[in-house]
Order: sequence, then structure tokens, then C-alpha cells
Amino acid sequence: MRECLMKLAEALQERADLNRKIGQLRQRLNDNALVQEGETTPEEPEQLLKELNACLRRLEELMIRINLTNSKTMVGEDTLTEMIARRDCLRTKLSIYQDLISNASQKTNRARFSEIKILSAVDVKKLQKDYDRFSRQLRQLDNKIQETNWLTDLME
Repeated sequence: MRECLMKLAEALQERADLNRKIGQLRQRLNDNALVQEGETTPEEPEQLLKELNACLRRLEELMIRINLTNSKTMVGEDTLTEMIARRDCLRTKLSIYQDLISNASQKTNRARFSEIKILSAVDVKKLQKDYDRFSRQLRQLDNKIQETNWLTDLME
């Protein structure tokens, strides 16, 4: 029997849940890796390994289908994969701009006029305008990606 249709957004949520569960299973396995002689572990490591392997099989399946769907889904002229790459780069750019703006905006106090004066090497006002523009682009792009995720069926 075929699996019922799943939206891309649902698959992404399930993938996130599986990643959390796999992290928890890793911790539980490590917590039950050793036992004092004559004692038993609170949980059976073999059962945890079976559960881990089932989760990893499902995660692999979802990742394959998500990647296939992203690479074949067109939104205008771009694939969803291209849009995600653009979004990730915008996030990185915003993080760098935010750090630069923060560092360039710091005020330094001089105790005496003979001390060296520290000045900003960049135009903070211009950087802030660029940052605001990139933030708006990121919001719009992320909204389009989210909308597409909820409208797109996960491919087999």
C-alpha cells in the first residue's frame, strides 16, 4: 500500500523531529553503555540501537525525498534548492553585517586628549540601510519558501 501524500513542509517537520529523537537516542545509548558488574542498565542498549536504526532509515528516506522535491520544484525561474541556497547565504551575510555594524558602532572614551582616537572605518548608516534591505529580502524569500513547502507534495 502506498504511503499517503505528504506535503514538503510536513516532511521537513518530521525530519526535524527525527533529528531530535536521534540526538536523544545517542545520549540514552551513551548513558546505558556501561554498567556495574551484577547490575543491569536502566534501558536495554540493543533495543535503543534498533530504535536508532529505524529512525536513521526513515531519516535517510525523508532526506532523499526532500532533496529530490527541492531540486525539481520550480518557483518562477528558480528551483526550491536555489532559493534555499540564496536564503542561507542571505542569513550568513546578515550575520556578518550585524557583527560589523555592532563593532563599528562602538564608542571609545578617551581619558585625555593625548590618547589615540578610534574612528569607524566604515559607513555605519549605509551598512544599516543595506542590512535592513537584506533583512526584507530574507523575509520575503523565506515566506515564499514556506508557502511553497506547504503547497508542494513530497516526491517519491
